[in-house]
Amino acid sequence: MTKQVCTSIFFLFGMLAARSQDIPMLDSLDLSQVPAGKISRFWIPVMRNALSQPVCVPVLVAKGAAPGPVLGLTAAIHGNELNGIPIIQTVFDRIDPSRLKGTLIAIPGMNVPSIDLSQRLFPDEEDLNRVFPGKPDGTSSEQYSYVAFQKIISQTDYLIDLHTASFGRVNAMYVRADLRKDTLARLARLCDADILLDGKSASTANAAAGRTLREEADLHGIHTITIELGDPQVYQPEMIRRGSVSIMNILSHLGMSDWPAETPPPAALCTRSYWIYTDEGGLLEVPVDTAQRLRKGDLIGILRNPFGDVIKRYYAPEDGIVIGKSSNPANRSGGRILHLGILK
Repeated sequence: MTKQVCTSIFFLFGMLAARSQDIPMLDSLDLSQVPAGKISRFWIPVMRNALSQPVCVPVLVAKGAAPGPVLGLTAAIHGNELNGIPIIQTVFDRIDPSRLKGTLIAIPGMNVPSIDLSQRLFPDEEDLNRVFPGKPDGTSSEQYSYVAFQKIISQTDYLIDLHTASFGRVNAMYVRADLRKDTLARLARLCDADILLDGKSASTANAAAGRTLREEADLHGIHTITIELGDPQVYQPEMIRRGSVSIMNILSHLGMSDWPAETPPPAALCTRSYWIYTDEGGLLEVPVDTAQRLRKGDLIGILRNPFGDVIKRYYAPEDGIVIGKSSNPANRSGGRILHLGILK
């Protein structure tokens, strides 16, 4: 059975399940019609599959009884980045919508087709986080990203986009944000992160497709940060705890919640970062840990042939910190070793 047929069947039964749970399907999200003082659940269609069935994203909305900002949460824009889903669920378990000021909107599973297929990329083999702003008449991934942004994300004032590493890699917990902007710098420092990475915003002069969700939201005046939370295709309790604490801290900072904020330990601040790659093929050992600080010349990789002979050793080209690293020993020429952050 092909992936496309499997996906179609999944969505057909998914819609039947949604109806049986009395979760309404809305054409789009209209916050003026959402009841205040409670948590609401919706399915919102963003495209149709090959059997003409709607492909819907799950949406949670907690609309407070008092006015305030709108904070958005998105998880799993890559289908194998799952830690953000239970983080959103944990946050909604903790908040009291009758005491909330403002509105919390969450998509606990942005890339529905790829989550079902346990794959990173959208079914058309595109990276859903690299096709914004999308197009109403473009490819499948372009239409999906365009509609999801217009129907849901565009209504937020603040946005937290939750990610993990991809297959074959592991990450420290780190925040990517434009730290030159005071609002974003404050939000980033409220997170229980190992590392803060300065990631510049997109230029308004660049109107072509190919932006990330963070960059696209920023161009629409939405204050956005990205939180990277560990490893792919797993639930990691400690990352889930730290991620939910980070969001509750931000809710308190924005005056939306009276949940007591926690003071996170200081995070390492990186002004830039880059990946280091192998120039040979072989079986790779990376003898460092995520969030480990490195000195120039420290051993970061040992490459062996199948007989155990060392082909090459790799060393840190400069001082820095390990943001992420390869977890897959099988490495072709040009394979990733580690993601090195350069400390301020």
